[in-house]
Amino acid sequence: MKEKITIDEFDGKKFKIRFVEEDDNRKAVVTHYLHNYHNGVKDHFEEEAVGYLKQIVEYKNEEEKLNILEDVALQQLLFEVEDVPFPTPQNYTFKFIDLFAGIGGFRMALQNSGGKCIFTSEWDKFSQITYRANFGETPFGDITKESTKSYIPQEFDVLCGGFPCQPFSHAGLKKGFEDTRGTLFFDVADIINRRIENGNPVRVIFLENVKGLKNHDKGNTLRTIIRTFDDLGYNVSHEVLNSKNFGLPQNRERIFIVAWLREAEREFKFPLGIDTNDNVIFDPKNIIKAKTTKVGDILTKNPDAKYTISDKLYAGHLRRRKEHAEKGNGFGFSSFNKNSTYTSTISARYYKDGSEILIEQEGENPRKLTPREAANLQGYPDNFVIPVSDNQSYKQFGNSVSVPVIQTIFNEIKRQLL
Repeated sequence: MKEKITIDEFDGKKFKIRFVEEDDNRKAVVTHYLHNYHNGVKDHFEEEAVGYLKQIVEYKNEEEKLNILEDVALQQLLFEVEDVPFPTPQNYTFKFIDLFAGIGGFRMALQNSGGKCIFTSEWDKFSQITYRANFGETPFGDITKESTKSYIPQEFDVLCGGFPCQPFSHAGLKKGFEDTRGTLFFDVADIINRRIENGNPVRVIFLENVKGLKNHDKGNTLRTIIRTFDDLGYNVSHEVLNSKNFGLPQNRERIFIVAWLREAEREFKFPLGIDTNDNVIFDPKNIIKAKTTKVGDILTKNPDAKYTISDKLYAGHLRRRKEHAEKGNGFGFSSFNKNSTYTSTISARYYKDGSEILIEQEGENPRKLTPREAANLQGYPDNFVIPVSDNQSYKQFGNSVSVPVIQTIFNEIKRQLL
């Protein structure tokens, strides 16, 4: 038997006894410790991580009659977390935490800009699998729990994340921070507030949400967010941007929020797109010069026949389209071909029937995007690992940010604010 230890063994599933409860953060603690092993942040996770390592080494040596040394096991684990498609840059220039991390779209962009992620949180277990396969790190779980927040290191420069859109209470009558209690944004604000109280304020907050946030609850939701940041000492800028203006063939509008310390006395101007030379567009009048692509650019060759929709499903799509047309609305399935300039928005429900984006095929029923094409549509590189089922991958890419949009915005954040 090979004398080796792996990260997967920290969830206890390979042992006769279970070390870990379902909501335990053990694997997250260990991978965060390993990822920060060569910098001072590792001290934040060290005592607990080393304790877990000793426990499992002792168990394996006793039960499996092995002779694993702790330092050898540590080196094996370090190699495992570093042998991933998107390792942390060695010469990083800033530190960030990744909340509501999904599959790592924010992390990919910020790492490309020279950042080091020192804490990640994502509650969905399937997204955690994809995240770890690509970045070598298991995210911590539910960020609303104090036990999870306690693992966040004290010092970091940027907080980023795509938080859910939730209404705030009207009973607070403009109390700012307290108005957000009971929502996930409250936990974002709480983390920021704690850093201020500890004398280590976050320099920049970078958030993404659905376009509807702008007018959600008659604008109250966005106003409360802005007021909360103002109360905490931050200037705020927000903008609705479309992925199709950033070199992706997808009509996807999202609102982005950037907040920075007021004492920095700086302004932030959002990029509105990129042109054919990858230069940033700031003037709305120049958006017509935005880089254009075609749906064919994200399609793969010879997709599996299983992605072609059945006669029954196609007949249902056609029937519903006719019914909607008779009622005078535009709802129904949307089909595109390789020459289309962009698709509609891919959503988390795409796995159900693919109706929002169907690809035309000559002599056949249209087909759904493959998971790899869904990844391409969101700007993920070809070496991004997709370790989960088709249904889960559609949910994940539908929920994800468009990486080139995040990349372009953050490049400007770094240039203008950091």
